[in-house]
Amino acid sequence: MPISFEKVSYKDLTSRQKEAYNFQKVSALLAEFGYSTIRLTDDWNGADFIAQHRDGKTFFKAQLKSRLSFYDKYSDKDLYICFGRPGRWFLYPHDELRDQVLAKGLMEGTESWEDRRGYSFPRLSKLLAELLEPYRIPAGSYDD
Repeated sequence: MPISFEKVSYKDLTSRQKEAYNFQKVSALLAEFGYSTIRLTDDWNGADFIAQHRDGKTFFKAQLKSRLSFYDKYSDKDLYICFGRPGRWFLYPHDELRDQVLAKGLMEGTESWEDRRGYSFPRLSKLLAELLEPYRIPAGSYDD
């Protein structure tokens, strides 16, 4: 039986399938910068995956999200958050960017942040895009 290579529609995937899809996509991109990734079957200290650089010394823990997000449960864990938008991926240190966003007053006073200690942004304003730009993963090219 021949293998099928019919593209899938992201919107038709289940949430677990979307997470697997996103892990594969960002893993391929990180590979271009010398990182190997390991997907974790159960969150470890909030991480969905670990990435290790080819230098054998550099590694980071990351949580996959569908958008820019901050949650107290990820605080003080040396954790990065990774999410994608069409044609671009971001990988940001949770606590560092959270503090920048709080300093701009972008979450304070919201029910989500004040009551549930979590907040995610459905869209990126110009200010958020500017804050995120240093954490954008450069576009890959898959060169040999």
